[in-house]
Amino acid sequence: MEKRNEEERPLTGKEGIAKLKELIDHNAICMFASKVDEFPLQTRPMTTQEVDEEGNFWFFSSKASHKNYEVRSDSRVQLLFANTSESEYLTVEGTATIIEDRDKIEALWSPMVKAWFEKGKNDPDLTLIKVAPESAYYWEPKQNKMVTLFKMAVSAVSGKSMDIGKQGKIV
Repeated sequence: MEKRNEEERPLTGKEGIAKLKELIDHNAICMFASKVDEFPLQTRPMTTQEVDEEGNFWFFSSKASHKNYEVRSDSRVQLLFANTSESEYLTVEGTATIIEDRDKIEALWSPMVKAWFEKGKNDPDLTLIKVAPESAYYWEPKQNKMVTLFKMAVSAVSGKSMDIGKQGKIV
């Protein structure tokens, strides 16, 4: 009997950062969770602006927002990504920092951000949140969606487990 999901070797360094970038390129929207030791988690959808060369995730945020307040009181966060159309999933745990670097804001600015910051990139309320990952875990199919769906159907009919995906740590 085949394994349903194969655990890949942990990805590190440039290889790990490349996997993060690849997964984020397919879906930049995540659920950004703060106050991770409390119930319920404080979550909200956020758009990843960039995964930089060091593997840090960058988000725009309002200086006066609840999330900035929460990050200042507890910097541990979790990012949850789901690209359901391709069956790709990623969870990232890390440390968040509020950044007010105008050069970095300029570099990451896009017209889409103006929907949340009407005063533009010079809005004094505009900040960045940088999340430095401490651990990450991903799940993705081994083949394209049609092959994966076919294998799932065969597995359901035959009762045999099929190797339909892979998963692994990014450290």
